[in-house]
Amino acid sequence: MDEYHTLIHILYAASAWHGFTKAADRRRINLLLERAKRYGYCMPDLPTFEELCDTADDQLFNKTVSNSSHVLHTALPPPSTASQHYNLRRRTQTRSLPEHFTYLSDCDFITRMLYKHSY
Repeated sequence: MDEYHTLIHILYAASAWHGFTKAADRRRINLLLERAKRYGYCMPDLPTFEELCDTADDQLFNKTVSNSSHVLHTALPPPSTASQHYNLRRRTQTRSLPEHFTYLSDCDFITRMLYKHSY
């Protein structure tokens, strides 16, 4: 069995679902990864589940923003015009920020990525 097999199964579509996990769920996944490292199913220097998900999220979001043909590009809000009138710190993205309605909408991939590094 390929050593990446376990990791591929855990991270499959993680950008879509890991925002809905609780701290206890993430802790259990990290324990599973630690056990997989111990038994040789994963690389010994494998990052934590949160780090792996952050990397995957950043890659997917960058592809989504930069490629207008990407299937998620239409889910992005329009570009913001607010920062054009002020000399503010550079933002990681130029889209307008959606309102916070519910916990579920805050866990959504697009919303999470738009608010990432905003505070």
